[in-house]
Amino acid sequence: MSKSHKVWVSRPLFPEVLDHLARYVHVQAETSERRHTAAQLRQKLAGVDGAIIGLSDRIDGEVIAGNRRLRAIANLAVGYNNLDVPALTAAGIFATNTPDVLNETTADYAWALLLAAARRVSSAERWLRAGNWRGDMRFDDWLGLDVHGKTLGILGMGRIGQAIARRAYGFGMPVLYHNRSRLSAAIEHDCRAAWVEKAELLRRADHLMLALPYSAQSHHAIGAAELALMKPTAVLVNIARGGIVDDAALATALREGRLAAAGLDVFEGEPAVLPGLRELDNAVLSPHLASASADTRRAMAQLAADNLLAALGYGPDAGRPRSWLNPEAGGRT
Repeated sequence: MSKSHKVWVSRPLFPEVLDHLARYVHVQAETSERRHTAAQLRQKLAGVDGAIIGLSDRIDGEVIAGNRRLRAIANLAVGYNNLDVPALTAAGIFATNTPDVLNETTADYAWALLLAAARRVSSAERWLRAGNWRGDMRFDDWLGLDVHGKTLGILGMGRIGQAIARRAYGFGMPVLYHNRSRLSAAIEHDCRAAWVEKAELLRRADHLMLALPYSAQSHHAIGAAELALMKPTAVLVNIARGGIVDDAALATALREGRLAAAGLDVFEGEPAVLPGLRELDNAVLSPHLASASADTRRAMAQLAADNLLAALGYGPDAGRPRSWLNPEAGGRT
């Protein structure tokens, strides 16, 4: 097969996925993880027809200015606030993401964070590893919070939120949710979930999980005012995006005992994490890895590769990527 197109992969990928790409196109793949500057991105994209990029790669009008070759960007994530989609569309460049393949794994991880935060797993492990367990614990040491039978609140009831809700049945938890638009009766029945206004959700939830996309409208959707509505015995879990929570306000609420605990996989300004959060024993922190299972990351990489190939005119979905963000871009010829 004649290979007329070149693609750049901004981060290391599974060898089998790169081999699949290489059947159709010339592949230039990074072999180590790095954060690329705007100038580096501009240079890397200048000589290729398409690229697979990660969330840390900001592709905006400045990066693609004057680039007449680039035809497609495949984002290796569900979220795409790193992409200036209007600028890509105006330039005739397709953009795609990787939805659905990580729903279940991300929902699993949300529950892992909730259980770890509610039952104080991380701080207890640190205490044990420090050699403090000598068999003389009091009966009321290390008391955590029950999860079973408590009310679960979900802010953002897309596919991941729905996957989180379905798991609550096994814990015997009533589920409340708030979304910009109410779900159909069929989905609510499947998830055993009831829609409520946001303020009511915050007041009633024993444990609150955030699963909404980041946008200008959702920036600091949970701030000081919202935290003040929550129960002091509540646990907050964020597996959505940094910036949805005002991390400084959250750290203050946790430190002052106005919120029991938090489980966080995402942060404002990541990879930097607010020192006030790092210092707290009642905050379980992880480095944005909710989708990090081998099967799921492989599926994400494969979908990104298939999207890119389709956008460039290859494979069974040629011209019709499975999950494009801007079909109106029209592509380039």
